[in-house]
Amino acid sequence: MSEESLTLYKLMILFMLDNLDFPLTNSQLSEFFVNHGYTSYFHLQQAINELVESEFVRAETIRNTTNYHLISSGKEALAMFHTQISEPIKNDILDYFAEKKYQLRKEVDITADYYPLKKKRGEYMVKTQIKEKGSLLLELNINVVSKEQAIAICDSWEKKSDAVYGKLMEMLLLDE
Repeated sequence: MSEESLTLYKLMILFMLDNLDFPLTNSQLSEFFVNHGYTSYFHLQQAINELVESEFVRAETIRNTTNYHLISSGKEALAMFHTQISEPIKNDILDYFAEKKYQLRKEVDITADYYPLKKKRGEYMVKTQIKEKGSLLLELNINVVSKEQAIAICDSWEKKSDAVYGKLMEMLLLDE
């Protein structure tokens, strides 16, 4: 892979992160780059890693997912070199966002993770969250007695978080 291609991929990532008000995951970036035929998964990972190492992008890992956030130095770099991204590429990115923005945001705004409790051997704390446009709507911490329960809750949170939030609001707001 040429240095010019690697630079373009980095600028594309910065452009993508700059055009959203939420982070993107590794798999979301990979889906765009690979499905649109821009580059291979491995070349994309090289570009992402170099952006993180150069401190243009901040990586945040939650459970098995890494979210990438644009930081000020990345914004500055994009401002200086954005003209190196062609209009057709920019349009591909913006069209992708127009089609998938809701799905992309939902994947980032609904999180679940777990960790062992230090003082209670064998027990785990599951931390679940629902965010909307960066604002925390609900955070639910659940103490469970096994790692299997913690994993099961994390795995089902994405599918059931809307129903849990709706039911909780209904129970708290409606008089019986």
